[in-house]
Amino acid sequence: MTQVGGCVAAYIGGVKFLVFLVLLALVVYALVRVAQQRGLRPPPRRPAAPPPRPHGPDDDPEFLRDLDRKRRQEEGGTGGPGGTGTGT
Repeated sequence: MTQVGGCVAAYIGGVKFLVFLVLLALVVYALVRVAQQRGLRPPPRRPAAPPPRPHGPDDDPEFLRDLDRKRRQEEGGTGGPGGTGTGT
């Protein structure tokens, strides 16, 4: 009788293992299906640097040179870096 009892115990242990594998396969299948339906999206990327700010007229080097040139002309200067301005 001990042989029969050992076979039955081994059979029950094998059945439990197979049931476990089937349940595990079902869970993995369900997770894959849900992921396919939802569509896995990569996380949103953050910009590496902030976008450039618009420059105001006081940030523009050409504008500042022109302002300086006009100021010197009004003060009676030469009117330019070359010294060829007529002055007013």
